[in-house]
Amino acid sequence: MTEDVALSPLGRADGSASYANNGYSVIAAVNGPVEVQRRDEIPEESAIDVVLRPAIGVGGVRERHLESVIEKTLRQVILVSAHPRTLIQITLQVVASPDDSKALNGLHQSASNLSLLPTLLQSSILALISTSLPLTMTLTSTLIAVSWSGEMIFDPAARIVEKAASLHVLAFSSLGDLLVAESEGTFDMDIWDQVYAMAEKHCRTLDPGAPARMADVDMESSKSASLEDSLQGIIEGKAAREYRWKES
Repeated sequence: MTEDVALSPLGRADGSASYANNGYSVIAAVNGPVEVQRRDEIPEESAIDVVLRPAIGVGGVRERHLESVIEKTLRQVILVSAHPRTLIQITLQVVASPDDSKALNGLHQSASNLSLLPTLLQSSILALISTSLPLTMTLTSTLIAVSWSGEMIFDPAARIVEKAASLHVLAFSSLGDLLVAESEGTFDMDIWDQVYAMAEKHCRTLDPGAPARMADVDMESSKSASLEDSLQGIIEGKAAREYRWKES
């Protein structure tokens, strides 16, 4: 898996980030807390507005569904009680996706809404970190495709997604909670349990002494860094840059 991450690429946003992975590239911008219209005001919390813009054309039902999933997820991540009666705006611009060339050539585009979701979630949390808004936790997310033979593949290519028996997007908080569990296709609970175990191992830095739900899964990748490790490295790098002036 190859990731391309940049914090604060946009100068006029309160916080921003670009994130590219598995053929998808997204730029996220966060503004807020800002003044909210009276009809959207929440007395004890911040309102959260998520806008998703596709790379080609205008948004439709697919984008509205993804906006809803992201908004509900980020409401658990942001400390919304810190800024009541305000609005936090999150804009997600898809820069590139495997479907772009198909759309330009008039070919059939992917019917799945899930392939893009992990990139949207990762770019959102990175942009929120860039703003220094108070958060209750961070999150990491991954996509797993399950073939008809039962093989499980992280960050599958577009051709694998189209032929997969099922697709699963899971997101875990830094506290260990499951924040997102979106699935589509044909699968049973045994498959889902294996998907959960693999996704948790891939996303989180697990305590070696903690009980694991992966007894039936071969985890040869346990020696590799988790997504949580990568995110922690990004946060530490941001903090080091911001406090560099103290060393001079």
